[in-house]
Amino acid sequence: MSHAAACAALADELPALAWTRDDAQLTRLSQDFSWFSPVLKRQLEGKRGDIAVRPRNEDEIRAVVAACARRRVPVTVRGSGTGNYGQIVPVQGGLILDLSGFNAFGWARGGAGRAQAGIRLGDFDRAAQPLGWELRWLPSTFRAASLGGLFGGGFGGAGSVTYGPIAAAGNVLGARVMSVEPEPQVAELRGAEALLVHHRWGTNGIVLELEVALAPALPWVEMIATFEALPAAIDFCMTLHGATPGIVRKELALMCAPIPEYFVTLAEHLPQGRHAVLMLVAETSEGATRELAGAHGGDITYRKDAAEVKRLNRTLVEYCWNHTTLQALKVDRNLTYLQARFDPLRQKEQVLALHDKLSPEVMLHLEYIRLTDGRYTCSSLPVVRFSTEERLAELGQVFEEHGVVINNAHTHVLEDGGKLRDMDRSALSAAQRMAAEAAVAMKQRFDPAGLLNPGKLRSWHGPG
Repeated sequence: MSHAAACAALADELPALAWTRDDAQLTRLSQDFSWFSPVLKRQLEGKRGDIAVRPRNEDEIRAVVAACARRRVPVTVRGSGTGNYGQIVPVQGGLILDLSGFNAFGWARGGAGRAQAGIRLGDFDRAAQPLGWELRWLPSTFRAASLGGLFGGGFGGAGSVTYGPIAAAGNVLGARVMSVEPEPQVAELRGAEALLVHHRWGTNGIVLELEVALAPALPWVEMIATFEALPAAIDFCMTLHGATPGIVRKELALMCAPIPEYFVTLAEHLPQGRHAVLMLVAETSEGATRELAGAHGGDITYRKDAAEVKRLNRTLVEYCWNHTTLQALKVDRNLTYLQARFDPLRQKEQVLALHDKLSPEVMLHLEYIRLTDGRYTCSSLPVVRFSTEERLAELGQVFEEHGVVINNAHTHVLEDGGKLRDMDRSALSAAQRMAAEAAVAMKQRFDPAGLLNPGKLRSWHGPG
């Protein structure tokens, strides 16, 4: 039986569920923001599921998954579709398991919180903040992105300047995960074991709920500081990031000129030709931050307190992370991006060298973060003037020649993106190989027939 016929049989077997068979709706549910990449846009064109379902509770999820396992129907789990790598594009068709309706907030107390995977991140924060807590990391897509989607395909966001990425020990406390079998099993994974299903694009288990560590909810002041000289802007960011422990910060991003020219709605605050630092700091840290900016030759050109941000319903977070790329694409659709991570000990040297060598073809956008080992550095989502796929690869090579790590943002194969390296690569450490092997072992445990998001995990050599 074809996937399409098997999917039709699913709907007949479970008629009470919310099924989608409309062509236009299926096309929409089969897409994410992979069109940011001209490479992925070409590779994934026309790929879509055969049917979609939006379950409302765990019993409905279990019934659908069991039926898929019996009929060997591929299953692609979808949150809100805000990813950039084609994570939720069903390259082999089958069922789209839309978890956006499985979105209940559980609780927040004692520095931790729990919710169903389909909850939107903004909704999680709105529920947790009156209780005194908020998420430790908030991607720029927080209005739409789901908690499970961030865990399954994301990195971090605003907050990673202090708490590091999602994968840092202590950030994720637990995950409730369902297997794809004729009789689905559910297990609670804790700590490091839970991280074996993090950033695996839904290939090795269906995440139902997540328990995460939270940060104290604070009123944040949003500011922009602009700088004439790039070295001064970098020095300011590095000092604010790693040498001022008394300043409480949630976001710190440097937009090298000419990126600020793409921020049309902020144009009055961004003098032409200057580099811009976008930041969120606690109200109590505003004075010290202003003094630090002034000492480095920076001018504060924008300032909104928490009440104003709420009233305007506009936050600088939506100009950072990959929303920087989105803001630029609104002006020029012939742009794309790279993903890079700078050496903590050489970051200033590397940034200046690459800016001098590649600007304006490559416009550096830096996000200041802490790594999983606690070191301070910056990651980068450079905005690139796209010409050819060959030139895009050459630009990545230039970064690597300067000692900068490039994660390939233009592939829909998990191993090629850099998060889960191919186990045969000699450059892998023993610990990295063990982590990769453990992630594949988790797929054997939760997806023995290889039905979850097939075509995305090359290291899987089982059925499917």
